[in-house]
Amino acid sequence: MESEFSSKGDQVPQSLEYLSISDQPKMSVKERFDLIRSIGEECIQEDELERLLANKPQPICYDGFEPSGRMHIAQGVLKAINVNKLTSAGCRVRIWIADWFAQLNNKMGGDLKKIQVVGQYLIEIWKAVGMNIEGGQVEFLWSSEEINARAHEYWPLVMDIARRNNLPRIVRCCQIMGRSEQDELTAAQIFYPCMQCADIFFLKADICQLGMDQRKVNMLAREYCDDIKRKNKPIILSHHMLPGLQEGQEKMSKSDPSSSIYMEDEEAAVNLKIKKAFCPPKVVEKNPCLEYVKYIVLPWFNEFMVERKPENGGNKTFKTFKELADDYESGELHPGDLKPALAKAINKILQPVRDHFNNDPKAKDLVKRVKSYKVTR
Repeated sequence: MESEFSSKGDQVPQSLEYLSISDQPKMSVKERFDLIRSIGEECIQEDELERLLANKPQPICYDGFEPSGRMHIAQGVLKAINVNKLTSAGCRVRIWIADWFAQLNNKMGGDLKKIQVVGQYLIEIWKAVGMNIEGGQVEFLWSSEEINARAHEYWPLVMDIARRNNLPRIVRCCQIMGRSEQDELTAAQIFYPCMQCADIFFLKADICQLGMDQRKVNMLAREYCDDIKRKNKPIILSHHMLPGLQEGQEKMSKSDPSSSIYMEDEEAAVNLKIKKAFCPPKVVEKNPCLEYVKYIVLPWFNEFMVERKPENGGNKTFKTFKELADDYESGELHPGDLKPALAKAINKILQPVRDHFNNDPKAKDLVKRVKSYKVTR
């Protein structure tokens, strides 16, 4: 898929620049493994991933999203970083735009047309922020179109998965929809995990690259392989879930403005949200500001620069998270210096997105429409 918003050297840092498979220097299996493994907080199983890379030059990696509202930086920047790592390591990435799933889950009031507008808006953001979609290594696939085109393959697979699992096992997967087992689920929402499990096989995925919150349905897919005596199981590469900005918010929520930095937020809004963010002095554990540096800023720029007055220690550039965490825990680095530096780095990442949505008529119309929609849970 070609992009008119391809990466430019003055917009996208060197760490995110794209190399097609033909342009890449030859990477060893170990180098490819290390790059892919760096994405996941958990990998099931590492030995299977090593074998896959040794035997398949271009594994198929599956990622997916529900078009359910405005995009925050965890979904926007983090996904771009991860996808670019995967393509650099030779993977083909299939991004499943789960429009039917969002309808099943009652997002946007179940209005499929609105859901599809949101999906188009999300793709525009990934193009603008620097996701490497040139050269055909990344495909955006709409679930409604793909399932309708190959219904004879898809629905028997869904039915077989449903037949082989009891209701309590399926209900345990409801976390993937942002639900809990105590929620009153509709029949559509019971069907959802069976379909998401089927997606993995329908897309011929070798690797499932989703968040830790999707782990249960990915494990269901591996269990299904045991049931049908399939030897090659999908490898689960689960990335870390970024917390919300406020204390106790374990996951950034696109429906909660106090929790999220949105991808098209203006500079002043980002500055204010970071200023108000939970960031206790000398506390590294569960500190959202430090997590954003670790998972977004350092992977993007390969460094994190803090500007300080000479009497406060002067400017300092951190190359590793350990160095940053040690300074913060000791009190050498204060929240009053960390926060402005974090806001500056995030604003630099988001500026190409702002420019695109301010200057491109199609993108401007999309974000206007998405902002007008009522987000439903």
